[in-house]
Amino acid sequence: MASQARRIEELETENRELRTALDEARRAGKRQASPFSKGEPKPDPKRPGRKRGKDHGRASFRGPPDHVDEIHDVPLPDRCPDCGTRPEEERIAHQYQTEVPRAKPVVRRFDIHVGSCPCCGRRVQGRHPLQTSDALGAASSQLGPEAVALAAHLHKVLGATYGKIRAFFQAAFGVAVSRGGLARAVARLSRRFEPTYDRLLQDIRGSPVVYPDETSSRMAGYKWWLWVFVSPTTTLYVQRPSRGFDVIEEVLGRDFAGAIGHDGWAPYDRLALADHQQCFAHLLRRAKDLLSVAAGGAVHFPRAVKALLQGAIALKQRRDGDEISPHGLRVARGQIAARLDRILAMRLSHEANRRFQGHLARHADQLLTFLYRDDLEATNWMAEQAIRPAVLFRKVSGGHRSPAGARTHDVLTSVFRSCRQRVVDALALSVQALRAPQPEVIQLAPATATR
Repeated sequence: MASQARRIEELETENRELRTALDEARRAGKRQASPFSKGEPKPDPKRPGRKRGKDHGRASFRGPPDHVDEIHDVPLPDRCPDCGTRPEEERIAHQYQTEVPRAKPVVRRFDIHVGSCPCCGRRVQGRHPLQTSDALGAASSQLGPEAVALAAHLHKVLGATYGKIRAFFQAAFGVAVSRGGLARAVARLSRRFEPTYDRLLQDIRGSPVVYPDETSSRMAGYKWWLWVFVSPTTTLYVQRPSRGFDVIEEVLGRDFAGAIGHDGWAPYDRLALADHQQCFAHLLRRAKDLLSVAAGGAVHFPRAVKALLQGAIALKQRRDGDEISPHGLRVARGQIAARLDRILAMRLSHEANRRFQGHLARHADQLLTFLYRDDLEATNWMAEQAIRPAVLFRKVSGGHRSPAGARTHDVLTSVFRSCRQRVVDALALSVQALRAPQPEVIQLAPATATR
């Protein structure tokens, strides 16, 4: 009877907490500022801004430039502003100012010689290395490659709309261009990058480690899915109407044998030859969610899982910092594996805890892979960071109107983000692609992974 009464009290406490949380969620949904509200302000908030001390990173400031184009002498004033006495010079200090002058557009005219072959009668015309197209007539007035590259960067990387880019070009350069003209120019750049995009796909397939992720998208009002596949040197975006294994097979191939770090979505498990790593961030979040609503003895399981995950991450940090010997690493790995076995053997009565335990048991061989591979992370943070700009773009734009627009977005964002990973000038690469006579694989610099 005592145990029954204690169990009833635990359930009543949990029920009250859940009702309170549900009421707060319902009220928050009806408030105008609910998407951005974080609740009531804290009575003693922390001081805003960067924290002091070496534990919070190195303090930085803008350093002097590597060259100076203009020197202006700034002499002392004739009189002290307070007492009127003539000041005496003690030293000369330096101040630097980096200015961006208003750019003046360069308008080029190409006098193209047009003729025909006397043998076969084929029409022939010349082409200058600075040209990006052979179009004449109504399409003879075009934006230059630098302008198109800048527009694509503003739209695909910084998320500016074509309307804002149009206003920026008018204000900054005095160049009049329509939104439709910008969209067509960006689409033309995407077509030039098609072979490069296919090369990035091959790089992803051949990478020893890949981090995928997916999120919902919109296509002409219908639900699609935005996928991202990230390696330390390459990012590939793919939009498809499916969230199934067919997309994974299309990108990675059914026989992918590298390591894959993911969030536990079931289709990834069908890559039978790959080494899998479940994302610890997702598992920790699930454990913390259970702790936030658990009462009584129900807190023991999520608390044990949380401690196990944090201990495994701490061991990885010690390994990466050469703070543990190979023998010590093997011993510590064995201890963590034994703790995991004990957690999976716990007898649980709380339904949510049992579901979480079942998930861990089904993927027990995917939890500690990162402790056996130096090139594998404990989380899929690379994919999470790569998919965040795409989510912001989806929220601002509402999605794409056609598969062609989605393809343009996939190609350009993949190339631009891969350039960032490999420390390559994406604008210069875009100019090179536009000036090439035909679409070709644009070689990126030697892959140098950046974190």
